[in-house]
Amino acid sequence: MSKPPFEAVVTHHGPTVLRVCRAVLGERDAEDAWSETFLAALKAYPDLPGDANVEAWLVTIAHRKAIDITRAAARRAVPVGDLPERSSAQRADGRDLDLVTALAALPRRQREAVAYHYLAGLPYQEVAAITGGTADAARRAAADGIATLRKTYAQPAGRSATSG
Repeated sequence: MSKPPFEAVVTHHGPTVLRVCRAVLGERDAEDAWSETFLAALKAYPDLPGDANVEAWLVTIAHRKAIDITRAAARRAVPVGDLPERSSAQRADGRDLDLVTALAALPRRQREAVAYHYLAGLPYQEVAAITGGTADAARRAAADGIATLRKTYAQPAGRSATSG
């Protein structure tokens, strides 16, 4: 099977990889992880088998880059000071920052399982291959993460999701 040009891979899978990076790392480091993912993928792409699941391969690379960035951040000094209040409203690009915050509050395994399964669309078997563990553990972590997110975003009584 012939592989598409790498440019087409970036165009097709780039948004998914960026969503996963944002979910796993948060807004601040997501674009760096995305860039590092595609730089690493570009180097390895010629050796990728033609029948490989490119999306799962890219999410695996993004997972490893996220680990690298998390470890590097843990070694950096963190400045402390008064931070200005930030609005929890949606940004101009339509992303709900409360969701980013809620994802960041999840335990690492749950956050990764939710990101890889629900944002990247990977089956639980591939989520397990990326994060380590079993497909059942990945399914449980994703279910627990979604349950927590549902509690976080519970609608007040008498109000539907479509009412303003």
